[in-house]
Amino acid sequence: MCRHLAYLGPPVTLSSLVLEAPHGLLRQSYAPLDMRAGGTINADGFGAGWYPAPEADAVRYRSAAPLWSDASFAAMAGATRSSAVLAAVRSATVGMPVTETASAPFAHGRWLFSHNGVVRGWPHSVAGIAAGLPVADLITLDAPTDSALLWALVRHRLSEGGDPADVLAGVVAAVAAAAPGSRLNLLLTDGRGIWATAWDHALSVRTTPDSVLVASEPIDSLSTWNPVPDRHLVVARPGHYRVDELTMTGVP
Repeated sequence: MCRHLAYLGPPVTLSSLVLEAPHGLLRQSYAPLDMRAGGTINADGFGAGWYPAPEADAVRYRSAAPLWSDASFAAMAGATRSSAVLAAVRSATVGMPVTETASAPFAHGRWLFSHNGVVRGWPHSVAGIAAGLPVADLITLDAPTDSALLWALVRHRLSEGGDPADVLAGVVAAVAAAAPGSRLNLLLTDGRGIWATAWDHALSVRTTPDSVLVASEPIDSLSTWNPVPDRHLVVARPGHYRVDELTMTGVP
């Protein structure tokens, strides 16, 4: 079912979030705490995205290998600092490919995106929704996976000028209606804000006066983590966040 996190705040190393934290993504790759019957480990790839400069587009590193096996990433992560990071480890749904391009984060310009969960009945359940995308978007999917399609749906709505919170809420509602029982924890950042959904899976958030961290599981034992209620959306910036209820209203 994957695990992911997004951080905004003073510059930190990728390693401090992903590898060094007591329950960071490295530990979550082999000893996650809340997979909710979505597998036992997250060893089917990983990725990290960040911003090399305040106004720069996002860059990323992705691999199909387990996070613990990649010494090159470990060396780079210790030397790379950013004020905005999105990272994920992957547990592939049975039948979906284990390839570098199937690993989050998915990226376009300043946008970074991850999906923690599964679309039930894939691909037939969402064929009607996919048919509404431009053909070019469909034939250039990063991978033939549910997460890549969700990213295409989000990216298309963003390109039409949609508010990120409304975009995520709309995609979740449409997919949940077409594929009941899906788990749709979506995570999105542009390096300035974080938008995330909790839909039948775990999510937590922690703020300090100058930072915010949203994660599938708390990456440490500090008491300042707050669980996000199921079927809610988080809109977060350094120092504050809000939580809105997700509904099925407006779904055709």
